[in-house]
Amino acid sequence: MTPQHDLRIDMHTHILPREWPDLHDRYGYGKWIQLNHHQPGKAEMHSGGTVFREIHENCWNPEARLRDMDQTGVDTQVLCTIPVLFSYWAEPNDTLDFSRLLNDDIANTTRDHPGRFIGLGTIPMQDTDLAIQELERCVKELGFPGVQIGSNINERNLDDDDFYPIFEAAQALDACVFVHPWKMLGQDRTRDHWLTWLVGMPAETTLAICSLAMGGVLERLPNLRVGFAHGGGSFPLTVDRIVHGFEARPDLCQTRTSTPPSQMLERIYVDSALHGPESLRYVISRLGADRVCLGSDYPFPLGESPPGSTIELLTGLDDCQRKRLLSETALEFLGISREELGLPISEQAGHA
Repeated sequence: MTPQHDLRIDMHTHILPREWPDLHDRYGYGKWIQLNHHQPGKAEMHSGGTVFREIHENCWNPEARLRDMDQTGVDTQVLCTIPVLFSYWAEPNDTLDFSRLLNDDIANTTRDHPGRFIGLGTIPMQDTDLAIQELERCVKELGFPGVQIGSNINERNLDDDDFYPIFEAAQALDACVFVHPWKMLGQDRTRDHWLTWLVGMPAETTLAICSLAMGGVLERLPNLRVGFAHGGGSFPLTVDRIVHGFEARPDLCQTRTSTPPSQMLERIYVDSALHGPESLRYVISRLGADRVCLGSDYPFPLGESPPGSTIELLTGLDDCQRKRLLSETALEFLGISREELGLPISEQAGHA
């Protein structure tokens, strides 16, 4: 079992403000997401008047989150917005405005609870200049170590030329980029049985990784720190097939880089949200513990509860590997030291 004094950082959690203005009135169009607090501690998420999800107060209330963290032994959560709020479909200036609202809310939470929460911003990826502008504000003014982005931007893959300057700016700022699947491919065939989340998400993440690798983005930006949700999706298991095709058909696969995608296993970071010790063991065997960090997808039903429980089920880990998985890999990805967290090992919150 993990010693109680080991620092635990949950790299993958989601949060939103308790409330925000009526965005349809604010911008004059579109099916913007709104909240209806219909019961104490519960809210319905609406899109164009249609309810599509009920959430609980731990999705917006820091105190509720802290109670959960203390009960499950999590010292620090990394806060990201909910992907449905990316709003890449909207007019860029409106997405920028909404992004600033979301980012300011996360910044307030991190300031009010230093050491317990770390923020990642959201940016209007559909407009290169505005995205860089908000990225710079997130890092320089709000103190975020990086941003969360979607796996595609209005069905354009991440190696699209318009996005390269954004990744270039992130490298220059020493900002990390956490990629979360959304708008999954094949949704017309995965509507039943929750397959969009169960099958589409892993495939969508693999597509995002391959786009950055085979599109040459990671090769051209050797110091860019990029992480992917849900254990890197299907990529760790299918990378050998991808490499075989890369070598067998260079005319199709090597149009923008000659670096095999397998070398990207040394470049990318992933979280541990894989829901089974054997799956996690395999991912660690391919990427190494120094590329895998605890991530739970809190507070949603498909998330891991309690956070880190899959890591706990792994046998054969040495102390160094376990510490990498529980905190050290996340700190490296974020570019944050233990001292910056302000959590002395002997006095970490959430542990006996």
